[in-house]
Amino acid sequence: MKIILYTLLFISISKFSIAQTNQWDLQQCVDYAQKNNISLKQSEIAAKINKNNAQQSEAAILPTVNAGAQHTYNFGRTIDRYTNTFANTQVLSQNFYVSSNVVLWSGLSQYNTIKANQLRYLSSAESYLQQKNDLALNVATAYINVIFSDEILQIAQAQFKITQEQLERTQKLADAGTLAKSAVFDLQAQLANEEVNVTSSDNNYQIALLSLKQLLNLDTLNNFNISKPNIDVLNNELSALTVQSIYDIALKNQHSIKSANYNLLAAEKNVDVAKGRVSPTLSATGSLGTGTSALDKRIDAVNIVGIEQAPYYTQSGEAIYTPKTEIITSKKPFADQFQDNVNKSIGFTLSVPIFNGLQTVTGIKNAKLSALNAKYSQDLAEQNLYKTIAQAYANAKAALNKYNANKASVEASEQSFFYAQQKYNVGAISTFDYNNAKTRLQNAQSNLVQAKFDYIFKLKVLDYYQGKELKF
Repeated sequence: MKIILYTLLFISISKFSIAQTNQWDLQQCVDYAQKNNISLKQSEIAAKINKNNAQQSEAAILPTVNAGAQHTYNFGRTIDRYTNTFANTQVLSQNFYVSSNVVLWSGLSQYNTIKANQLRYLSSAESYLQQKNDLALNVATAYINVIFSDEILQIAQAQFKITQEQLERTQKLADAGTLAKSAVFDLQAQLANEEVNVTSSDNNYQIALLSLKQLLNLDTLNNFNISKPNIDVLNNELSALTVQSIYDIALKNQHSIKSANYNLLAAEKNVDVAKGRVSPTLSATGSLGTGTSALDKRIDAVNIVGIEQAPYYTQSGEAIYTPKTEIITSKKPFADQFQDNVNKSIGFTLSVPIFNGLQTVTGIKNAKLSALNAKYSQDLAEQNLYKTIAQAYANAKAALNKYNANKASVEASEQSFFYAQQKYNVGAISTFDYNNAKTRLQNAQSNLVQAKFDYIFKLKVLDYYQGKELKF
């Protein structure tokens, strides 16, 4: 029996510990999302591809070196390239080579291409960081929405509990004959409506939690809860901020602006690349090769086997005789052929563009237009940034004013409901009036919560543009 009790106690403690460890704060949510978000991973891959392209353009200025070998069988009548003799049988020949080529001058096109690709990589890296920050802001938005939905749920549950307690009190008074039965029925109807509100609020909370899980790319079946920090609203948080001060900071730290700047610099380098194609190109080439042939022979000996008459005569008409020889040959070894047949070459090529269908001229014009378009994109990014910050600042001020107004409304509604409850308990007001006072309080509390988290979110947006860490 004790073993069973200890086992149940251990399971209970384990479940409690698991529940505690599943309390995620905002920073944990942001970190997890940035590690697992698929779109962010794709953006990171794009940046790495641009980095590889930049490194490739740097390696392109190095000499190219290629090696090869050829193993050939010839059939029928052919001239062997190594012995320069006719052959009517199968001939095996082999060829080996190493070649190299390097561009010595190309109007700095290669250099400017390297710079342009490096700037493109920096632009894509800034775009990745911008997307990373945008994801953090989206996670913070979803996180705040979960807290807001939970606050609304707690208000609905508290109102349900108040009505339930009031119903029990009214039932006792009705049973004692102090109040009419109709008051009980009115409160029962009110309780049913508030139960619907609790169910709806709980559903909204679960949907908000699910949205946060999906944004984190987290398994939706996992037990997941967030920690709910105590968030206080301070009326002086906006007093030290201006639109211009936020904009000046954002220009320096917003990665989207940096990305646009790098894009502009890359486009300007592409103009230099296009202009470089007008310049002559000077290249150097070199090669080293050798080969072997099955027909290549070496002379091992020359033997005199007799004499024979030559087809020539002396001036007196006498015949001329020469020694008759026999040449002894054998197949020339591979190593000897490989060494004896070596050939080397070196050369220079100068290419001067004269006319190529206006391709170079058109390329320069288009590169200049692309650079101008990149400048417009940069200006537009800065203008949109200022408009967004100005709108966010105005929204934050409006949200603060709305919060203060709703706070005063809640205080007044709480006083009104307190007196309405006292009057209802002594039968001074009807159930209808009591429910109206209670509904006004609930609406005021909901509006206050909504205004509070709306203002908090607007402040986080301003923090985002100032490059501040998104935390509570």
